[in-house]
Amino acid sequence: MTATDQAREMLAIAATAADSKGGEDLVALDVSGPLPLVDIFLLVSGRSERNVAAIADEIEEKLLEAGYKRLRREGRQEARWVLLDFGDLVVHVFHEQERVYYGLERLWKDCPLVPVDIKQGASAED
Repeated sequence: MTATDQAREMLAIAATAADSKGGEDLVALDVSGPLPLVDIFLLVSGRSERNVAAIADEIEEKLLEAGYKRLRREGRQEARWVLLDFGDLVVHVFHEQERVYYGLERLWKDCPLVPVDIKQGASAED
């Protein structure tokens, strides 16, 4: 299987939102093969807990504005690893240290990468 067009649209919204808040090292993985209920994982790094929270909040806000329903959110209070589950798209916003420690790229290395399309003109206001 491959990621759906809807999942790719959600990815573009989430990636643009993450970029606007200083999200770094964006990697999208097509996990539709091994995970039948999810199409794409988006991995994003933030430099601090405050940055991680701002990135996660912006992604959530923009996806909700676009009409997508959040199914689950975890880790927002600690802001070291925030998981946002929007069904077809699951976003992992990591503090840099947690991203290295948990190494999701290694765990899912057999999954193909999905190009991350960041729309130009996104505001970078904090």
